[in-house]
Amino acid sequence: MAHNESLVALNGTQISYIGHDCTDIPGFLGDSYGQFARRLDLSFNLLRSLAGLKMFTVLEELVVDNNLLGNDLLLPRLPNLHTLTLNKNQLTDIEALLEHLADVTPSLVYLSLLGNEACPNQLVSPDNDEDDYQRYRYFVLHKLPQLKFLDTRKVTQKEMVEAQARGAFMKVVKPKSEAPPNETGSESHPLPYTPLPRGSRDAKNHKGVFAKCRYIYYGRHSEGNRFIRNDQL
Repeated sequence: MAHNESLVALNGTQISYIGHDCTDIPGFLGDSYGQFARRLDLSFNLLRSLAGLKMFTVLEELVVDNNLLGNDLLLPRLPNLHTLTLNKNQLTDIEALLEHLADVTPSLVYLSLLGNEACPNQLVSPDNDEDDYQRYRYFVLHKLPQLKFLDTRKVTQKEMVEAQARGAFMKVVKPKSEAPPNETGSESHPLPYTPLPRGSRDAKNHKGVFAKCRYIYYGRHSEGNRFIRNDQL
């Protein structure tokens, strides 16, 4: 335990345990600092669970950036927590996360989710645009109306009005990509109509098609005969 505690950075009521590749919050952190720690930084680890937070009964700020936290994230009730940063994790279900936070962090006023798929900005994908991100903000503020600061921007009065009016309908949903074609056949993905025989449609087994065609040219309506009446042909 002494060796582990030597890795902890302690500054009054601020505790940092950064970059030690832990997958769970070490038990000694809660035992040694849980009763008085007000700020806890666990960034740059491999955390998949925050169950160990139950020992931090007076926690006000929690930083868990750059971990492996996913949609199964569960926090204990933290009535004093006002700041939470979950940047660069593996969160994709924004609605479930916000409903959970509304239940267990009633004092939350600062939240940052940058770098997660749940936060549709260009840090995640260049396909996202400012409209996607703004709709996300409205949806978050609808679910957590007490927030004062979201990601890198202060919440404005205009945003709050819009969130109250239409935020429930602002969840950003991207269409699912189409399934790849069925390699065994074309029954589930029919090809566009073509008059060519079936064998000639397959690019891997292409066959030339030859046939005779009878066509008689009478000359009517041709460009070269525009000065000759049709009854003279």
